[in-house]
Amino acid sequence: MLPARGPALNVIDRNSAVTSYFATISAALAGLELFFGQPERRILQNGPSGLHLLPYLDRLRNSFASWRNRVAFSEQFRISRAESGLPVYQNVLELENDRAGATQRLAAIPAAPALREEMVDFILRQKEFPAALQRQMAERLYLEQVSAGEVFSPFVLPTTVAVSVNPQTKRPSCLVSWAAFDGTSTLPMIYLATIEDSSEGVTKILVTPDGRLDETVEIPLPVGGLLNPELARSFDDFCAKNSAFSLTPATIATNLDRDFPTLHPKSIRRVVLGPLYSTGITENTGRVNEILSRVRKPENAWVMTWTVQEVFSKREQPATKGFFSSTPAIQEFHIETHDLEAARMGVSAYEKHALVPHDAYQALYAAGEVAAVFGNYKVHVISGDQIVSEV
Repeated sequence: MLPARGPALNVIDRNSAVTSYFATISAALAGLELFFGQPERRILQNGPSGLHLLPYLDRLRNSFASWRNRVAFSEQFRISRAESGLPVYQNVLELENDRAGATQRLAAIPAAPALREEMVDFILRQKEFPAALQRQMAERLYLEQVSAGEVFSPFVLPTTVAVSVNPQTKRPSCLVSWAAFDGTSTLPMIYLATIEDSSEGVTKILVTPDGRLDETVEIPLPVGGLLNPELARSFDDFCAKNSAFSLTPATIATNLDRDFPTLHPKSIRRVVLGPLYSTGITENTGRVNEILSRVRKPENAWVMTWTVQEVFSKREQPATKGFFSSTPAIQEFHIETHDLEAARMGVSAYEKHALVPHDAYQALYAAGEVAAVFGNYKVHVISGDQIVSEV
């Protein structure tokens, strides 16, 4: 099995390890984008398209590009070496804060052309490298990067990415995605929830008398927030408070079903990105680290893992209307109790995946360690722009 995550957090100072780390994470994200960018790729069997994850991977790429610029003028960059292999939560918060104040800080730094001229002039006059001016330039590039693209924030607001109608219930059904970076586990997570809406106003607008989606209603997908405007703000608040890694998908689904009488969560899928294992950077078990260190190209000495979890409703208890009291419809969520790990996760189903460069897989295979390292992970080997799965 892949090594367990330990409690220690360590510091990566500004040295060759920083360059190696950013090259590794860049390769891993490119591999994930290639994997989920395949049109036929689904998130679990019969799940939504993996294409829905690409905007969040793009946010991660922008975040790492920003951090890479930031280390050129800041003292240090910290990652969770013994746990996720990803940046600690403080870095995520700092990125969000810097994004908010980027415009004001940029106004106080000379424009890039002016800085370049000043650097050249300094070199010609002083015969030295203009370290202070270089830091100013790096800070400008960082702030411009932070301002230009969407980053992976501590919480990324929900977006409605697909709309249909359940032919059995005649309710509008929305696929809603959102994301969060968990501060305790230092893991980014992406959520995809299939939610039916029995609100009278939404149903009247979206569903035709014969129970189909009204094609005359223009829905400019993706739509920011829940499609129901009356519940959009409260749904945002709910997701912000119910996206921690410590909460099981079953708990999140149950809370959603309880808090919104007219929203009916039929499934919630959570994609947990990481941990990342990389030789010389993360603290793997000695054997795995030793094998990865044999890889010819250091940029290929890594393994990126992710876990997909799902909880779904196996049946719905109908709403009851009485003279003195009424109860809303209630979902009964399936937990796979025959699988101890599924029961522990609070899910109906789950999959563990590992993406590994061809060179690293060859090293593990040659050492006879593939089965021991990957266990019940689905393994995907990347070589160039090709991915071979289930090797």
